[in-house]
Amino acid sequence: MQTRCGLERRNVIALGVLLLVAGVFAVQHFWVGRTQPVRAPEVVRAAAPFGDGGGGAGESESGAAGKGAGSRASSVGARGAAGAAGAEIVVDVSGKVREPGVHRLPAGSRVTDALRAAGGVRPGTNTEGLNRARFLVDGEQIVVGGPAPAAVPGAGGADTAGAAGSAAGAAPTAPVSLNTGTAEQLNTLPGVGPVLAQHIIDYRTQHGGFRSVDELRQVNGIGDRRFADLRDLVQP
Repeated sequence: MQTRCGLERRNVIALGVLLLVAGVFAVQHFWVGRTQPVRAPEVVRAAAPFGDGGGGAGESESGAAGKGAGSRASSVGARGAAGAAGAEIVVDVSGKVREPGVHRLPAGSRVTDALRAAGGVRPGTNTEGLNRARFLVDGEQIVVGGPAPAAVPGAGGADTAGAAGSAAGAAPTAPVSLNTGTAEQLNTLPGVGPVLAQHIIDYRTQHGGFRSVDELRQVNGIGDRRFADLRDLVQP
């Protein structure tokens, strides 16, 4: 190379050093720019309780950035426990229980939990019409061993839900007598209101009482469909 290009020895050495440095930079550039496996970042999102005002989200993000997986798990567990503890419902348990009154229960409780909170059912009480596995709703009343309370229209914003809760939680434990039942007792029957209850009382007064359940068909306002609903719930 020195003979062909007419280069001196020192120029050849300088050129060799320059090529060596360029080679080192090329190897370094290739090594730094090589393809490397990248692990997806772990995202931990804690559900903030209602009414937290957005502060819980900020705390979760800062905790995820500055703490380990153990700290994040502890924070999420504590926040979930606090949210569960704050959710509760209030129910009124009355009738044949040891401790009737208003009781506070965790959200998602069932009728059996309300009975347990009221000290349990008194011995000898008939609970066949009581669905103990039914979920409770906030503000409902459970009557044990007595007639179902009349539904209040518009209470809680859902008339059908309130009527279903009263029927399932406090169904009459015995048939209502058509001859001796009061207007309040007749009102507990499905589809019977104050007007129809008065019609039943007027009929038994005019005809000397009911001799059979089939006579209920003769009462003004009771058709075949309503009679079918009442037939098994009343007696002469």
